[in-house]
Amino acid sequence: MITRAKLAEQLKDYQSRSQHKWDSKLTIFSPKPQLYTRTDVTVARVLAILVSAVVKFTFMALYFRNFRLSLVMICFVILLLVCLKISRRRKLAMKRERRMLLPLSM
Repeated sequence: MITRAKLAEQLKDYQSRSQHKWDSKLTIFSPKPQLYTRTDVTVARVLAILVSAVVKFTFMALYFRNFRLSLVMICFVILLLVCLKISRRRKLAMKRERRMLLPLSM
């Protein structure tokens, strides 16, 4: 049974989730379209650190004139970012499709 206290708690949780400032900055590195939980934020941070480390190693490879290795690293970063964008779009499409399947009375 839904009580007033449960509704107030859900509203409080929703408001606290919507007030996060890191949402727009880390969304680029997240496989999900929006960051709701701490695990989403953690995954986005890990991927951001991974991308920045690979970019730094690319610059180091260019400094030591290892052009093939730097090209491979650049391709890896581009592929990673494209895959993240594709997964975000796929999840948004599935969410829209699920919404369309709900009856209108919901």
